[in-house]
Parts: sequence; C-alpha cells; structure tokens
Amino acid sequence: MPDIATINGIAEDNISHHNGGTASLYTSKNGDTWGHLSHTTATGGDSIANDGDYKVHTFTSSGTFEVTNVGTDASYSWLVIAGGGSGGNNWGGGGGAGGYRTYHSSDTSGGGGSESNGSFSGTGSHSVVVGAGGSSDGSGGSDSVLPSNSITSTGGGGGCNHDYSGGGPGSAGGTGGSGGGGTNGGAGGGRSSPTQGNVGGTAASAPYYPGGGGGGASAAGANGSGGNPGNGGAGLASTITGASVTRAGGGGGCAYAIGNRGSGGAGGGGLSGYYPPAVAGANATANTGSGGGAGYGPAGNGGSGIVIIRYKYQN
Repeated sequence: MPDIATINGIAEDNISHHNGGTASLYTSKNGDTWGHLSHTTATGGDSIANDGDYKVHTFTSSGTFEVTNVGTDASYSWLVIAGGGSGGNNWGGGGGAGGYRTYHSSDTSGGGGSESNGSFSGTGSHSVVVGAGGSSDGSGGSDSVLPSNSITSTGGGGGCNHDYSGGGPGSAGGTGGSGGGGTNGGAGGGRSSPTQGNVGGTAASAPYYPGGGGGGASAAGANGSGGNPGNGGAGLASTITGASVTRAGGGGGCAYAIGNRGSGGAGGGGLSGYYPPAVAGANATANTGSGGGAGYGPAGNGGSGIVIIRYKYQN
C-alpha cells in the first residue's frame, strides 16, 4: 500500500496527533502505511548550504565530517579535488591540476574516469583531508582524501624547471592527478591511476624553449611549439553545489625571449610569465586544485584542493 502523504490536505509530516493519539504511534490508517521517514543529519566543513532538499558541506581546509543520524535515504554525492602542482621556473612547464574524482548525477571524474558511490557507514566522525597546492617551483600538489570508500585524489604533477645553464635535453613534467608540462624538448608528465586527470604537454627546444602546458581535468596540456608555449588543459564543471562551477585547470607553459604566454586552463589554472622582462608565473585559483603558471624566474603556485559532500536531508 502507498504511504500516506496527506490527511485532509495536511502534510503527514505536519500532523502531531490523530484522533487524540500521537501520530508517531501509528503505523497505518485504514490499511495504508503511515510512513515516518528519518533524514540524514551531519556537521562539519567550512560552509554548509541548502540546495532544495539537499545539504551541501564544503571543505576548503581539512576537517571532520560528523554523521549524527543516518536517514532512510542515506545516499551521498561527493567531489574530491587534490592540490594542483606548481609551474616550472626559467621558461618551464605549467603545473598539472590535482586529481578530480566525483560521484554526482551524470558527472564524470577527470580524464573520463568513473566512480562508485562512497556512502558513509553509520554514524561517526570522518577525517577529511584537503590537499595543498605546490608552493615551490616544480613541486607537486598534495592529495585530498575522503574516508568514505577510501577515496584519494592525487596531487597534480609539478611543471618541469628549465636548466638554462646546461645544453642537454629537458626533463618530463611531474606525474600526478594530471601531469605537469615538460621543458626543453621534454615530455609531459603522466597521470595517476585510477584515472582522474590528463597528461601534461611536451616542450620544444631552442631557440625559444616553449614549455608544455599542465594537464587539466578534462583536457591534456597543450604542447609547446616554435615560439608558443602550451596552454593548460581545461578543467571540469560540477553542479554538486547547485550551481555549475569549473575547477582543476592546468597551468600555462612559458617560453624564452618571445613575450608569448601560455594561458591557464579553464577552472583556475595559472597564466605563465615571460621573458623579457622577467615576469613570474601566476598562482592558480585557491580551492580549485588547478596548476600554477610557469615563469621566467619564479613560477606560480598550484591551487589548493576542495572536498564537497551532498546528501538529502528532507522530502
């Protein structure tokens, strides 16, 4: 039999008594089930917002997600983005975006990866880790972790630094959630497993040494060619908060003595610097997990990551 939704036009949830008895004591009326739904309740995060019948907990820094009641509909959606890698210095490669893993609606993870639902088991405290962005030239970002289903997103690979004093070929960008860009003929960095991002772009050599762009969540970093450094790969959009927001773009690569700049990928990737004059790479946007821009001299820092948890709290 169907649940009773209303009695005489009054919502079942708003009825406290029926025929003198407390409504919660009744399991049926005239043979129909009188359903009493329990809703999930939780605390934690740097902000908590409502989106219709859903609660959205956003962690922009590490903290604790505390489940105080497990509801009848106890399913969760989540987005876990790691910290992005920094760009490389001395016309280096762009930083790779942090790993992008999600379970929400029809969204996909970075690089086209897929995930299974990571529901929390019962009540209790769950330590959420938000990874930092790479903060020194060529350094990778840090992992973000959601304890449900042991979800770990891998920090983005750092863009390769260019050794302008030597004459040998350059090195590959760092491997990470998305790979960092290479420099001086070097390959782009690889992506981690499970799939959560894209590879970095390759670099060309003399005379302009254009660095490759850092990989982004939805696209690989572009290759450097001629006098043009590679642009960072684009990030991915998510509607888990109720609005469409794009995050996890790769950082732009840098070229020598040409003035051309590599653009950061959509979603907060850093714009590269250039030479001459000596211009530093731009930092990626905080809490997007994007890669920093390469620079002549200092490179841009990677953006810190983010963790978002969504669940139904009312009908």
